[in-house]
Amino acid sequence: MVTLDQATELSALQDTIVRLRDHYGVAHMVYHWVSADGEQYGCGTYPLSWVQHYVQKDYLRIDPVIIGCFKQFHPVDWKALDWSSKAAVAFRAEAMQAGVGNQGYSIPIRGPSGQFALFSLSNNTDDTDWAAFTESNRRDLILCAHSFNQKALEVETKRMPDPVKPLSGREIDVLTYLAMGYSRSQVAQTLTISEHTLRAYVESARFKLGASNTMHAVARAVSEGLIVMGGAARAARGGWPGRAQAAE
Repeated sequence: MVTLDQATELSALQDTIVRLRDHYGVAHMVYHWVSADGEQYGCGTYPLSWVQHYVQKDYLRIDPVIIGCFKQFHPVDWKALDWSSKAAVAFRAEAMQAGVGNQGYSIPIRGPSGQFALFSLSNNTDDTDWAAFTESNRRDLILCAHSFNQKALEVETKRMPDPVKPLSGREIDVLTYLAMGYSRSQVAQTLTISEHTLRAYVESARFKLGASNTMHAVARAVSEGLIVMGGAARAARGGWPGRAQAAE
């Protein structure tokens, strides 16, 4: 079994994840996190050209794996995620062309102070073999994911984030709908505001939360208890009590 004992810095985790991929005999293995102060760090075996393309296109906003796993606490097979939108279909086609694989499995991880991370593996195989592989290795993969994340946290030396500033009721509403998976246009339509106004709320919330991007703002809002995913259905049915008159 490959261990993380020798990893003493973040760069060393890259060598470790390559060995883990080879140990399990899959096409790719990736670890991606948002640190306590919003810095993003990743290591893995995807082709560099795909990683650069992913970042350049800001696919973090539409990636069904990121969006779907943010709402989960248990391992997720990629087939169980929502790939129905046109953007998701196009994204999946590009990912497969880049060699990511037709099967995937991700383990969501939540750490201190709003950290959100994913440990993912992918391969090219049929549904039956993939289901058998993930089922037989499920416990070991969960252990690997959390051990990997713990090692990353141990060698992380960045400062902790400043305390968050209070959000307005409308800023909370916007982040809640985004956490539910709504697109920006859907959020604007639901709240009866323009997309320009929506962007202003998002940017204001990001500033108050000390977040580097929208996803990190949502993650910090959840971790700080400012939005509660269990109450999302209530928001969808007509907003949160008392927030219709919130200061905008």
